[in-house]
Amino acid sequence: MRVYEATSDFAEAQWMIDEMKQLVREGMSQKEIAVLYRSNAQSRVIETTLFNAGLPYRVYGGLRFFERAEIKHALAYLRLLENPNDDTSFLRVVNFPPRGIGARSLEQLQDAARAANAGKGCSLHDAVSTLGGKAGANLGAFVAKIDVLREQTQGLTLREIIELVLQHSGLVEHYQAEREGADRIENLEELVNAAESFVSIEGFGRDAEAMKATEQTTAVVSAEQGAPDESGEVMSPLAAFLTHAALEAGDNQAQEGQDAIQLMTVHASKGLEFDCVFITGLEEGLFPHENSMSDFDGLEEERRLMYVAITRARKRLYLSHSQTRMLHGQTRYHIRSRFFDELPEETLKWITPKNQGFGTGFAPPSAGYNRQREGWSEGWKSGYSGGYGRDAASSPAPVSKAQEAATGLKLGMRVFHNKFGEGTVLTLEGSGDDARAQINFPRHGIKWLALSVAKLTPVT
Repeated sequence: MRVYEATSDFAEAQWMIDEMKQLVREGMSQKEIAVLYRSNAQSRVIETTLFNAGLPYRVYGGLRFFERAEIKHALAYLRLLENPNDDTSFLRVVNFPPRGIGARSLEQLQDAARAANAGKGCSLHDAVSTLGGKAGANLGAFVAKIDVLREQTQGLTLREIIELVLQHSGLVEHYQAEREGADRIENLEELVNAAESFVSIEGFGRDAEAMKATEQTTAVVSAEQGAPDESGEVMSPLAAFLTHAALEAGDNQAQEGQDAIQLMTVHASKGLEFDCVFITGLEEGLFPHENSMSDFDGLEEERRLMYVAITRARKRLYLSHSQTRMLHGQTRYHIRSRFFDELPEETLKWITPKNQGFGTGFAPPSAGYNRQREGWSEGWKSGYSGGYGRDAASSPAPVSKAQEAATGLKLGMRVFHNKFGEGTVLTLEGSGDDARAQINFPRHGIKWLALSVAKLTPVT
Protein backbone atom coordinates (compact mmCIF):
# COMPACT_ATOMS: atom_id res chain seq x y z
CA MET A 1 0.00 0.00 0.00
CA ARG A 2 1.53 3.28 -1.14
CA VAL A 3 0.87 6.20 1.21
CA TYR A 4 0.98 9.86 0.20
CA GLU A 5 0.69 12.90 2.46
CA ALA A 6 -0.32 16.10 0.64
CA THR A 7 -0.13 19.69 1.81
CA SER A 8 -3.65 20.48 0.59
CA ASP A 9 -6.66 18.87 -1.07
CA PHE A 10 -5.63 20.38 -4.42
CA ALA A 11 -2.09 19.05 -4.04
CA GLU A 12 -3.55 15.62 -3.25
CA ALA A 13 -5.67 15.72 -6.40
CA GLN A 14 -2.77 16.88 -8.57
CA TRP A 15 -0.56 14.09 -7.25
CA MET A 16 -3.26 11.56 -8.16
CA ILE A 17 -3.44 12.96 -11.70
CA ASP A 18 0.34 12.62 -12.09
CA GLU A 19 0.23 9.02 -10.83
CA MET A 20 -2.67 8.18 -13.14
CA LYS A 21 -0.84 9.53 -16.18
CA GLN A 22 2.20 7.43 -15.32
CA LEU A 23 0.06 4.31 -14.84
CA VAL A 24 -1.57 4.88 -18.25
CA ARG A 25 1.85 5.34 -19.86
CA GLU A 26 2.83 1.99 -18.35
CA GLY A 27 -0.13 0.36 -20.09
CA MET A 28 -2.92 0.41 -17.51
CA SER A 29 -6.41 1.07 -18.84
CA GLN A 30 -8.05 4.23 -17.48
CA LYS A 31 -11.25 2.34 -16.65
CA GLU A 32 -9.19 0.12 -14.33
CA ILE A 33 -8.27 3.16 -12.17
CA ALA A 34 -10.75 4.12 -9.44
CA VAL A 35 -10.80 6.96 -6.93
CA LEU A 36 -12.77 6.26 -3.74
CA TYR A 37 -13.88 8.87 -1.22
CA ARG A 38 -16.02 8.72 1.90
CA SER A 39 -18.24 11.72 1.18
CA ASN A 40 -19.83 12.83 -2.10
CA ALA A 41 -18.67 16.41 -1.60
CA GLN A 42 -15.03 15.31 -1.85
CA SER A 43 -15.42 14.63 -5.57
CA ARG A 44 -15.50 18.34 -6.48
CA VAL A 45 -11.75 19.00 -6.17
CA ILE A 46 -10.92 15.72 -7.92
CA GLU A 47 -13.37 16.45 -10.75
CA THR A 48 -11.96 19.95 -11.26
CA THR A 49 -8.39 18.63 -11.45
CA LEU A 50 -9.35 15.86 -13.89
CA PHE A 51 -11.30 18.38 -15.98
CA ASN A 52 -8.34 20.78 -16.12
CA ALA A 53 -5.98 17.92 -17.02
CA GLY A 54 -8.25 16.79 -19.84
CA LEU A 55 -8.61 13.28 -18.44
CA PRO A 56 -11.94 11.52 -19.09
CA TYR A 57 -13.77 10.46 -15.96
CA ARG A 58 -17.09 9.07 -14.85
CA VAL A 59 -18.84 9.36 -11.50
CA TYR A 60 -20.13 5.85 -10.86
CA GLY A 61 -23.51 5.52 -9.17
CA GLY A 62 -23.97 9.27 -8.85
CA LEU A 63 -23.83 12.67 -10.51
CA ARG A 64 -20.91 14.97 -11.11
CA PHE A 65 -20.67 17.81 -8.61
CA PHE A 66 -22.18 20.57 -10.73
CA GLU A 67 -24.94 18.23 -11.96
CA ARG A 68 -26.32 17.51 -8.49
CA ALA A 69 -29.79 18.90 -7.90
CA GLU A 70 -28.89 20.93 -4.81
CA ILE A 71 -25.96 22.55 -6.65
CA LYS A 72 -28.17 23.36 -9.65
CA HIS A 73 -30.69 24.98 -7.32
CA ALA A 74 -28.04 27.11 -5.63
CA LEU A 75 -26.55 28.16 -8.97
CA ALA A 76 -30.03 29.11 -10.23
CA TYR A 77 -30.44 31.52 -7.31
CA LEU A 78 -27.01 32.98 -8.04
CA ARG A 79 -27.86 33.42 -11.73
CA LEU A 80 -31.00 35.33 -10.79
CA LEU A 81 -28.87 37.71 -8.74
CA GLU A 82 -26.64 38.30 -11.75
CA ASN A 83 -29.50 38.33 -14.29
CA PRO A 84 -33.12 38.52 -13.03
CA ASN A 85 -34.36 37.86 -16.58
CA ASP A 86 -32.95 34.32 -16.70
CA ASP A 87 -36.22 32.45 -17.21
CA THR A 88 -34.67 28.97 -16.93
CA SER A 89 -33.24 29.72 -13.49
CA PHE A 90 -36.48 31.46 -12.48
CA LEU A 91 -38.57 28.37 -13.26
CA ARG A 92 -36.12 26.07 -11.46
CA VAL A 93 -36.35 27.77 -8.08
CA VAL A 94 -39.54 29.83 -8.10
CA ASN A 95 -41.18 27.05 -6.08
CA PHE A 96 -38.10 25.44 -4.54
CA PRO A 97 -38.07 25.19 -1.63
CA PRO A 98 -41.90 24.90 -1.89
CA ARG A 99 -43.64 28.25 -1.40
CA GLY A 100 -47.17 27.54 -2.61
CA ILE A 101 -46.68 28.33 -6.30
CA GLY A 102 -48.34 25.62 -8.38
CA ALA A 103 -48.24 24.63 -12.03
CA ARG A 104 -51.40 26.64 -12.79
CA SER A 105 -49.84 29.83 -11.45
CA LEU A 106 -46.75 29.29 -13.58
CA GLU A 107 -48.89 28.72 -16.67
CA GLN A 108 -50.62 32.05 -16.06
CA LEU A 109 -47.25 33.74 -15.60
CA GLN A 110 -45.85 32.31 -18.83
CA ASP A 111 -48.99 33.35 -20.74
CA ALA A 112 -48.65 36.88 -19.34
CA ALA A 113 -44.95 37.02 -20.30
CA ARG A 114 -45.69 35.97 -23.90
CA ALA A 115 -48.53 38.52 -24.25
CA ALA A 116 -46.60 41.46 -22.74
CA ASN A 117 -45.41 44.42 -24.84
CA ALA A 118 -48.03 43.90 -27.54
CA GLY A 119 -47.01 40.32 -28.08
CA LYS A 120 -43.27 40.95 -28.10
CA GLY A 121 -42.98 39.28 -24.73
CA CYS A 122 -40.96 39.91 -21.60
CA SER A 123 -39.13 37.93 -18.94
CA LEU A 124 -41.02 35.98 -16.28
CA HIS A 125 -39.53 38.29 -13.66
CA ASP A 126 -41.04 41.35 -15.36
CA ALA A 127 -44.38 39.63 -15.99
CA VAL A 128 -45.02 38.95 -12.28
CA SER A 129 -46.33 42.50 -11.73
CA THR A 130 -49.18 41.87 -14.24
CA LEU A 131 -50.72 39.04 -12.18
CA GLY A 132 -53.22 39.49 -9.38
CA GLY A 133 -54.81 37.28 -6.76
CA LYS A 134 -53.03 34.62 -4.73
CA ALA A 135 -50.78 33.60 -7.63
CA GLY A 136 -49.61 37.18 -8.09
CA ALA A 137 -49.01 37.58 -4.36
CA ASN A 138 -46.90 34.41 -4.06
CA LEU A 139 -44.89 35.16 -7.19
CA GLY A 140 -44.43 38.76 -6.09
CA ALA A 141 -43.05 37.57 -2.75
CA PHE A 142 -40.50 35.41 -4.56
CA VAL A 143 -39.38 38.27 -6.83
CA ALA A 144 -39.12 40.55 -3.80
CA LYS A 145 -36.95 37.96 -2.04
CA ILE A 146 -34.55 37.83 -5.01
CA ASP A 147 -34.45 41.63 -5.30
CA VAL A 148 -33.71 42.01 -1.58
CA LEU A 149 -30.99 39.37 -1.78
CA ARG A 150 -29.43 41.24 -4.70
CA GLU A 151 -29.32 44.44 -2.66
CA GLN A 152 -27.91 42.64 0.38
CA THR A 153 -25.08 41.11 -1.64
CA GLN A 154 -23.76 44.38 -3.05
CA GLY A 155 -20.16 44.83 -1.92
CA LEU A 156 -19.80 41.24 -0.69
CA THR A 157 -17.20 38.74 -1.83
CA LEU A 158 -18.21 35.68 -3.85
CA ARG A 159 -17.96 33.41 -0.82
CA GLU A 160 -20.08 35.76 1.28
CA ILE A 161 -22.73 35.96 -1.46
CA ILE A 162 -23.05 32.19 -1.72
CA GLU A 163 -23.24 31.78 2.05
CA LEU A 164 -25.97 34.44 2.20
CA VAL A 165 -27.95 32.87 -0.65
CA LEU A 166 -27.74 29.37 0.83
CA GLN A 167 -29.11 30.64 4.12
CA HIS A 168 -31.82 33.03 2.92
CA SER A 169 -33.04 30.98 -0.04
CA GLY A 170 -34.20 28.32 2.41
CA LEU A 171 -32.14 25.58 0.72
CA VAL A 172 -30.16 24.63 3.83
CA GLU A 173 -33.26 24.62 6.04
CA HIS A 174 -35.12 22.54 3.46
CA TYR A 175 -32.42 19.86 3.29
CA GLN A 176 -31.99 19.82 7.06
CA ALA A 177 -35.55 18.53 7.25
CA GLU A 178 -34.81 15.69 4.82
CA ARG A 179 -33.73 12.33 6.18
CA GLU A 180 -30.98 12.03 3.57
CA GLY A 181 -30.26 15.75 3.45
CA ALA A 182 -26.84 15.69 5.17
CA ASP A 183 -25.00 14.80 1.94
CA ARG A 184 -26.79 17.58 0.08
CA ILE A 185 -25.82 20.11 2.72
CA GLU A 186 -22.20 18.92 2.51
CA ASN A 187 -22.33 19.52 -1.24
CA LEU A 188 -23.70 23.04 -0.71
CA GLU A 189 -20.88 23.73 1.73
CA GLU A 190 -18.43 22.45 -0.89
CA LEU A 191 -19.87 25.01 -3.32
CA VAL A 192 -18.58 27.71 -0.97
CA ASN A 193 -15.13 26.09 -1.12
CA ALA A 194 -15.34 25.96 -4.92
CA ALA A 195 -16.04 29.69 -5.02
CA GLU A 196 -13.20 30.55 -2.66
CA SER A 197 -10.77 28.46 -4.70
CA PHE A 198 -12.01 29.99 -7.94
CA VAL A 199 -11.41 33.61 -6.97
CA SER A 200 -7.92 32.75 -5.70
CA ILE A 201 -6.86 30.69 -8.70
CA GLU A 202 -8.37 33.08 -11.27
CA GLY A 203 -6.69 36.07 -9.65
CA PHE A 204 -9.70 38.20 -8.77
CA GLY A 205 -8.28 38.84 -5.32
CA ARG A 206 -9.47 37.47 -2.02
CA ASP A 207 -11.74 40.42 -1.21
CA ALA A 208 -12.93 41.29 -4.72
CA GLU A 209 -16.59 42.29 -4.81
CA ALA A 210 -18.47 39.53 -6.57
CA MET A 211 -21.21 41.53 -8.28
CA LYS A 212 -20.71 43.76 -11.32
CA ALA A 213 -17.72 46.07 -11.03
CA THR A 214 -18.45 49.77 -10.64
CA GLU A 215 -16.66 52.42 -12.71
CA GLN A 216 -14.43 53.09 -9.72
CA THR A 217 -13.26 49.48 -9.39
CA THR A 218 -13.13 48.55 -13.09
CA ALA A 219 -9.51 49.65 -13.49
CA VAL A 220 -8.43 47.59 -10.49
CA VAL A 221 -10.22 44.45 -11.62
CA SER A 222 -9.02 44.96 -15.20
CA ALA A 223 -5.42 44.84 -14.05
CA GLU A 224 -6.04 41.44 -12.49
CA GLN A 225 -8.41 39.94 -15.05
CA GLY A 226 -7.24 41.30 -18.39
CA ALA A 227 -8.64 43.89 -20.77
CA PRO A 228 -12.25 45.01 -20.34
CA ASP A 229 -14.80 44.73 -23.13
CA GLU A 230 -15.87 47.64 -25.37
CA SER A 231 -18.19 49.00 -22.69
CA GLY A 232 -15.36 49.21 -20.21
CA GLU A 233 -16.95 46.57 -18.01
CA VAL A 234 -15.25 43.35 -17.02
CA MET A 235 -16.80 40.06 -16.02
CA SER A 236 -17.54 40.05 -12.31
CA PRO A 237 -16.29 37.20 -10.10
CA LEU A 238 -19.88 35.94 -9.76
CA ALA A 239 -20.47 35.92 -13.53
CA ALA A 240 -17.09 34.29 -14.14
CA PHE A 241 -17.79 31.61 -11.52
CA LEU A 242 -21.19 30.84 -13.07
CA THR A 243 -19.52 30.49 -16.48
CA HIS A 244 -16.91 28.17 -14.94
CA ALA A 245 -19.66 26.05 -13.35
CA ALA A 246 -21.50 25.81 -16.69
CA LEU A 247 -18.32 24.61 -18.41
CA GLU A 248 -17.65 21.92 -15.81
CA ALA A 249 -21.29 20.82 -15.95
CA GLY A 250 -21.10 20.49 -19.73
CA ASP A 251 -21.38 17.27 -21.68
CA ASN A 252 -17.86 16.09 -20.93
CA GLN A 253 -18.40 13.13 -18.64
CA ALA A 254 -17.33 9.83 -20.13
CA GLN A 255 -20.11 7.50 -21.18
CA GLU A 256 -20.68 4.06 -19.73
CA GLY A 257 -18.17 1.62 -21.19
CA GLN A 258 -15.76 4.34 -22.31
CA ASP A 259 -12.14 4.13 -21.15
CA ALA A 260 -12.19 6.64 -18.29
CA ILE A 261 -11.16 7.16 -14.66
CA GLN A 262 -13.87 5.92 -12.26
CA LEU A 263 -14.91 8.15 -9.32
CA MET A 264 -17.21 6.88 -6.58
CA THR A 265 -17.98 6.84 -2.88
CA VAL A 266 -16.81 3.87 -0.84
CA HIS A 267 -20.45 2.81 -0.44
CA ALA A 268 -20.95 2.78 -4.23
CA SER A 269 -17.82 0.65 -4.74
CA LYS A 270 -19.20 -2.43 -3.02
CA GLY A 271 -18.98 -5.45 -5.32
CA LEU A 272 -16.58 -3.76 -7.77
CA GLU A 273 -12.86 -4.36 -8.31
CA PHE A 274 -10.19 -2.39 -10.16
CA ASP A 275 -6.53 -2.94 -10.98
CA CYS A 276 -5.63 0.32 -9.22
CA VAL A 277 -7.48 2.12 -6.43
CA PHE A 278 -6.85 5.51 -4.80
CA ILE A 279 -8.49 5.97 -1.38
CA THR A 280 -8.45 9.71 -0.66
CA GLY A 281 -9.17 11.95 2.30
CA LEU A 282 -8.00 9.55 4.99
CA GLU A 283 -8.29 12.08 7.80
CA GLU A 284 -10.07 12.23 11.13
CA GLY A 285 -13.54 13.61 10.53
CA LEU A 286 -13.60 12.54 6.90
CA PHE A 287 -12.74 8.84 7.07
CA PRO A 288 -13.75 7.91 9.73
CA HIS A 289 -16.60 10.36 9.22
CA GLU A 290 -17.24 12.86 12.01
CA ASN A 291 -20.82 11.63 12.44
CA SER A 292 -19.57 8.15 13.41
CA MET A 293 -16.83 9.10 15.86
CA SER A 294 -19.02 9.50 18.93
CA ASP A 295 -19.93 5.83 19.39
CA PHE A 296 -18.28 2.43 19.09
CA ASP A 297 -20.75 0.99 16.59
CA GLY A 298 -20.27 3.96 14.28
CA LEU A 299 -16.50 3.53 14.25
CA GLU A 300 -16.86 -0.20 13.62
CA GLU A 301 -18.99 0.57 10.58
CA GLU A 302 -16.32 2.98 9.34
CA ARG A 303 -13.70 0.23 9.75
CA ARG A 304 -15.87 -2.11 7.71
CA LEU A 305 -16.09 0.55 5.01
CA MET A 306 -12.31 0.94 5.08
CA TYR A 307 -11.99 -2.83 4.57
CA VAL A 308 -14.39 -2.60 1.63
CA ALA A 309 -12.33 0.22 0.12
CA ILE A 310 -9.00 -1.59 0.51
CA THR A 311 -10.28 -4.83 -1.00
CA ARG A 312 -11.47 -3.08 -4.19
CA ALA A 313 -7.85 -3.08 -5.45
CA ARG A 314 -6.55 -6.07 -7.41
CA LYS A 315 -2.96 -4.97 -8.13
CA ARG A 316 -2.11 -1.54 -6.71
CA LEU A 317 -3.48 0.50 -3.83
CA TYR A 318 -2.80 4.13 -2.89
CA LEU A 319 -3.83 5.75 0.40
CA SER A 320 -3.67 9.54 0.70
CA HIS A 321 -4.45 12.25 3.18
CA SER A 322 -4.03 16.00 3.28
CA GLN A 323 -2.83 18.34 5.99
CA THR A 324 -5.31 21.05 4.98
CA ARG A 325 -8.68 21.21 3.29
CA MET A 326 -11.11 23.98 2.46
CA LEU A 327 -14.11 24.02 4.78
CA HIS A 328 -16.74 26.77 4.62
CA GLY A 329 -14.37 28.69 2.36
CA GLN A 330 -11.52 28.62 4.87
CA THR A 331 -8.42 26.46 5.14
CA ARG A 332 -8.66 23.99 8.01
CA TYR A 333 -5.96 21.70 9.39
CA HIS A 334 -6.55 17.96 9.61
CA ILE A 335 -5.05 15.01 11.45
CA ARG A 336 -4.53 11.85 9.46
CA SER A 337 -6.90 8.95 9.97
CA ARG A 338 -6.51 6.50 12.85
CA PHE A 339 -6.82 3.76 10.24
CA PHE A 340 -3.14 4.23 9.34
CA ASP A 341 -2.27 3.09 12.89
CA GLU A 342 -4.43 -0.01 12.49
CA LEU A 343 -2.72 -1.20 9.31
CA PRO A 344 0.45 -3.36 9.58
CA GLU A 345 3.32 -0.92 9.26
CA GLU A 346 5.34 -3.30 7.10
CA THR A 347 2.60 -3.13 4.43
CA LEU A 348 2.85 0.65 4.07
CA LYS A 349 5.23 2.24 1.57
CA TRP A 350 5.58 5.98 2.18
CA ILE A 351 6.11 7.86 -1.08
CA THR A 352 5.72 11.44 0.14
CA PRO A 353 8.45 13.79 -1.13
CA LYS A 354 10.77 15.02 1.55
CA ASN A 355 10.48 18.75 0.77
CA GLN A 356 6.82 19.55 1.16
CA GLY A 357 4.94 22.69 1.92
CA PHE A 358 4.79 22.67 5.70
CA GLY A 359 8.32 21.86 6.60
CA THR A 360 11.18 19.46 6.46
CA GLY A 361 9.96 16.21 5.02
CA PHE A 362 7.24 13.85 6.13
CA ALA A 363 8.75 10.49 6.77
CA PRO A 364 6.89 7.38 7.95
CA PRO A 365 5.77 7.67 11.55
CA SER A 366 8.07 6.35 14.20
CA ALA A 367 7.13 3.95 16.95
CA GLY A 368 6.30 6.98 19.05
CA TYR A 369 3.62 8.08 16.61
CA ASN A 370 0.69 7.45 18.93
CA ARG A 371 2.41 9.26 21.79
CA GLN A 372 3.21 12.20 19.54
CA ARG A 373 -0.36 12.34 18.34
CA GLU A 374 -1.65 13.06 21.83
CA GLY A 375 0.31 16.28 21.91
CA TRP A 376 -0.90 17.61 18.60
CA SER A 377 -4.02 19.43 19.69
CA GLU A 378 -2.18 22.29 21.34
CA GLY A 379 0.12 22.53 18.35
CA TRP A 380 -2.77 22.88 15.93
CA LYS A 381 -4.39 25.55 18.09
CA SER A 382 -1.21 27.61 18.08
CA GLY A 383 -0.85 27.42 14.31
CA TYR A 384 1.47 24.42 14.11
CA SER A 385 1.07 22.70 10.78
CA GLY A 386 4.14 20.60 10.24
CA GLY A 387 4.80 16.90 9.83
CA TYR A 388 3.84 14.46 12.49
CA GLY A 389 6.03 15.07 15.51
CA ARG A 390 8.33 17.42 13.55
CA ASP A 391 8.96 21.13 13.54
CA ALA A 392 6.66 23.12 11.25
CA ALA A 393 9.59 24.32 9.14
CA SER A 394 13.33 24.51 9.15
CA SER A 395 14.55 27.25 11.42
CA PRO A 396 14.70 30.39 9.27
CA ALA A 397 17.80 32.52 9.09
CA PRO A 398 17.78 35.54 11.40
CA VAL A 399 16.08 38.55 9.84
CA SER A 400 17.23 42.06 10.67
CA LYS A 401 14.84 44.89 11.49
CA ALA A 402 16.31 46.76 8.51
CA GLN A 403 15.16 43.97 6.17
CA GLU A 404 11.70 44.04 7.69
CA ALA A 405 11.51 47.82 7.37
CA ALA A 406 12.75 47.79 3.76
CA THR A 407 10.28 45.15 2.59
CA GLY A 408 7.31 46.13 4.74
CA LEU A 409 7.02 42.50 5.79
CA LYS A 410 7.70 40.74 9.07
CA LEU A 411 8.25 37.14 10.06
CA GLY A 412 4.96 35.46 10.83
CA MET A 413 2.96 38.09 8.92
CA ARG A 414 -0.04 36.83 6.95
CA VAL A 415 -0.02 37.99 3.33
CA PHE A 416 -2.17 37.44 0.25
CA HIS A 417 -0.89 36.60 -3.24
CA ASN A 418 -3.26 36.66 -6.24
CA LYS A 419 -2.18 33.22 -7.48
CA PHE A 420 -1.26 31.33 -4.32
CA GLY A 421 -3.79 32.82 -1.87
CA GLU A 422 -3.01 33.45 1.80
CA GLY A 423 0.33 32.50 3.29
CA THR A 424 2.68 33.16 6.18
CA VAL A 425 6.09 34.82 5.84
CA LEU A 426 8.78 32.37 7.00
CA THR A 427 11.95 34.31 6.20
CA LEU A 428 13.26 37.38 4.35
CA GLU A 429 16.58 37.90 2.62
CA GLY A 430 18.35 40.28 0.27
CA SER A 431 17.58 43.94 -0.34
CA GLY A 432 16.38 46.22 -3.10
CA ASP A 433 15.63 44.40 -6.36
CA ASP A 434 17.21 41.24 -4.92
CA ALA A 435 14.89 41.05 -1.89
CA ARG A 436 12.92 37.86 -1.64
CA ALA A 437 10.66 36.12 0.86
CA GLN A 438 9.98 32.51 1.72
CA ILE A 439 6.24 32.11 2.25
CA ASN A 440 4.20 29.11 3.36
CA PHE A 441 1.00 28.92 1.27
CA PRO A 442 -1.25 26.19 2.75
CA ARG A 443 -2.74 25.33 -0.64
CA HIS A 444 0.48 25.45 -2.67
CA GLY A 445 3.36 24.78 -0.28
CA ILE A 446 6.42 26.88 0.50
CA LYS A 447 7.43 29.37 -2.20
CA TRP A 448 10.35 31.76 -2.65
CA LEU A 449 9.05 35.01 -4.16
CA ALA A 450 10.99 37.95 -5.57
CA LEU A 451 9.50 40.96 -3.81
CA SER A 452 10.22 43.27 -6.75
CA VAL A 453 7.79 41.20 -8.84
CA ALA A 454 5.34 39.52 -6.46
CA LYS A 455 2.38 41.58 -5.33
CA LEU A 456 1.83 40.74 -1.67
CA THR A 457 -0.94 42.28 0.40
CA PRO A 458 -0.77 42.08 4.21
CA VAL A 459 -3.83 40.34 5.68
CA THR A 460 -5.15 42.23 8.67
